[in-house]
Amino acid sequence: MTASQVTAELIPKYVGLLAQIAEFLVVAGALYLPGRYVVRPIVGWTLDRWELAPTLERTIEKLLGTVTFVAALVVGAWAAGFTGFLGGSALIVAALTLAVGFAAQDVLSNFVAGVFIVQDRNFNIDDWIEWDGNAGFIDDIGFRVTRVRTFDNETITVPNTELATEAVTNRMSNDTLRISTTFGIGYADDIDETTRILLDAAAEHDDIVADPEPSVRVAGLAETAIDLQARFWIADPDREEFSVTRSEYIRTVTERCRDAGIDLSTTSQHAISGDLTVEDVGEA
Repeated sequence: MTASQVTAELIPKYVGLLAQIAEFLVVAGALYLPGRYVVRPIVGWTLDRWELAPTLERTIEKLLGTVTFVAALVVGAWAAGFTGFLGGSALIVAALTLAVGFAAQDVLSNFVAGVFIVQDRNFNIDDWIEWDGNAGFIDDIGFRVTRVRTFDNETITVPNTELATEAVTNRMSNDTLRISTTFGIGYADDIDETTRILLDAAAEHDDIVADPEPSVRVAGLAETAIDLQARFWIADPDREEFSVTRSEYIRTVTERCRDAGIDLSTTSQHAISGDLTVEDVGEA
């Protein structure tokens, strides 16, 4: 067989293959593009009307996008006549399944963990969480990883299994956030007057709630100081509100104690320190 005869036989085959590929691209595109730019926005609009949680809404949109893409590929391959590709040999399919199963164990475990995270009401987009020495806001919960934006505007990519198996603190999952701030005063200073200043500063702050009411207690006796711990609550908490409220409260207390002649510069292990805990509205 001469080269010209071989070329004459190959050209129709390549032309036919190119025609099949073109048909595949046209059919797949005809399905994917409307699904991507018409159906998904309509579904997103519908989900917004239903007022679903942002986490669940985003997950549904991702699933819809995946289904649209896979369906476009399958229907396009079928329409183009790539039935052999779709069917395949049972032996090849079994071998691929086994290989993918071993290679994708971590992916599958992260996917399953992601499903549990999405259905957990304590995990939502924009929530402030802390785990294993890290902290930040949830930016996105994917099928494999969760992306957390730190307070320095960095992004941490966390495998879903880590969040599903580690102890995670959600600072925004309840209705109120309790802030505890400790002040050290001298032994010669008036405890009752300092207590009044601490309570008045909390009562007059717009972002500190009255119920549960603020409280002050003696937290301990240091070598040269008496530790007074002020506790108060803020509603609908987030980290910015926590930081601003605590800073304004400490500033007000410091200025009023200075005017009253109360020494807050006394050496104490806990002097003007602070922490926070999450409480339910009905708990004090």
